[in-house]
Amino acid sequence: MSAPKKVVLAYSGGLDTSIILKWLQTEYGCEVVTFTADLGQGEELEPAREKAQLLGIKAENIYIEDLREEFVRDFVFPMFRANALYEGQYLLGTSIARPLISKRLVEIAAATGADAVAHGATGKGNDQVRFELAAYALNPEIKVIAPWRLWDLTSRTRLIDFAEKNQIPIAKDKRGEAPFSVDANLLHTSSEGKVLENPAEAAPDYVYQRTVSPEDAPDSPEFVEVTFERGDAVAINGTTMSPASILTTLNDLGGKHGIGRLDFVENRFVGMKSRGIYETPGGTLLLEAHRGIEQITLDSGAGHLKDSLMPRYAELIYNGFWFSPEREMLQAAIDQSQLHVSGTVRLKLYKGHVACVGRWSDHSLYSEAHVTFEEDAGAYDQKDAAGFIQLNALRLKLIAARNRRLKG
Repeated sequence: MSAPKKVVLAYSGGLDTSIILKWLQTEYGCEVVTFTADLGQGEELEPAREKAQLLGIKAENIYIEDLREEFVRDFVFPMFRANALYEGQYLLGTSIARPLISKRLVEIAAATGADAVAHGATGKGNDQVRFELAAYALNPEIKVIAPWRLWDLTSRTRLIDFAEKNQIPIAKDKRGEAPFSVDANLLHTSSEGKVLENPAEAAPDYVYQRTVSPEDAPDSPEFVEVTFERGDAVAINGTTMSPASILTTLNDLGGKHGIGRLDFVENRFVGMKSRGIYETPGGTLLLEAHRGIEQITLDSGAGHLKDSLMPRYAELIYNGFWFSPEREMLQAAIDQSQLHVSGTVRLKLYKGHVACVGRWSDHSLYSEAHVTFEEDAGAYDQKDAAGFIQLNALRLKLIAARNRRLKG
């Protein structure tokens, strides 16, 4: 790959990406554009602007964007229509953020005339795959630079030495190695590495940042109502809100009650297993609520087919194929299934647990007249079940008769 002339860097303003910024300048002698996305990570982002300017980036080459609404509306909500869980448990909080960041990297590159983008993901993780597959899907000609796969700054000591040599400010708490790494956005907080690497050891209490311990949660349950239209949450307790506001509110409610913690050993796309601690309070509430409204509005055939597609859909997102044709095909089928998934769900929150305790909808398929144990006024003729059973039993009877004949 020829040396880039201009690079758009996914920039957090932290030590690692500041080192990458300076490394790009010194290694390639190229112009650097920084892009910092506010995805609801809960950090003040203006220091990233100041840090970039300190490192010689022109003001017009510093992009800081609030993408919270787009993140939830166009990425999180479509994923939750599928009830997506990777390996049956993980709500894909990190995975779903990467395609949006890559999308903006490529768009900013086009707007600024840059011929390359760069990211700070390491060569061991999934994020390098997610960033790069998304970038190539959106611009097959783009160059992608992954410094962690290229440079010789392979230890914390070398990184600190490089920072000091290039006058990059180093916070006192960055001189020693952090006890674990954190990635956060509006959907979740992910913690991994260092003190969490041994899956036999329980995670220390200080790892959890978004949820109280279930033991310390309120002693009385709290009830919350979530209203859906076509599979997307639109209101909480009767108050209409924007997508990001809904997830923020659900995060506060879930975190208060210690809901959404996950200690998980997953299979990374690159082949190794890793252990992570995930906190997804709002997402856990949203999943329970969405499944609750689907219970009364989604036909069994469509619902069972959708459930069978979900693991593949979740795996595509986890592996970085958000912009693939197969994910878009599955999304079209999932979205079609949501046309009547509208109504309200009541959730009970209590000490780390959320349960759907009520659901109602004008689009409901639930018929009390058909399922009642009382007189059904002719809504259902129980005699019809006899023929239904005999037809379904026919092949089983034939198999049993064959097996008995062969044994005899």
